[in-house]
Amino acid sequence: MPKITFIHKDGTAEAIDAPENWSIMQIAVDNKVKGIEGACGGSMACATCHVYVHPDWEERVNAEDNEQSEEEEDMLDVAFDVRTTSRLGCQVKVTEALDGLIVALPGADTGWE
Repeated sequence: MPKITFIHKDGTAEAIDAPENWSIMQIAVDNKVKGIEGACGGSMACATCHVYVHPDWEERVNAEDNEQSEEEEDMLDVAFDVRTTSRLGCQVKVTEALDGLIVALPGADTGWE
């Protein structure tokens, strides 16, 4: 089972076992990750599952059939503190190839950019 690490606003890291083919949003909501709401249930109608993908993982995420759509880009326009690696968690499915993926919650001081 892949693991995904969430970096919280305060800088703490939380590693979670991630069932394959679940979205980052589903994993976060199921594990009660504070700061990920998933209000629209993954229909890309809100930005409450916004995360930053660690730059070292950006290409691998996209290579796993998780390319960012125009609709996702449009929805990110209403998100808080958007950065170059911002994604909607509902649009990123976790696979075994993404074991070790690191994402941060909006507002986290990551030093990645």
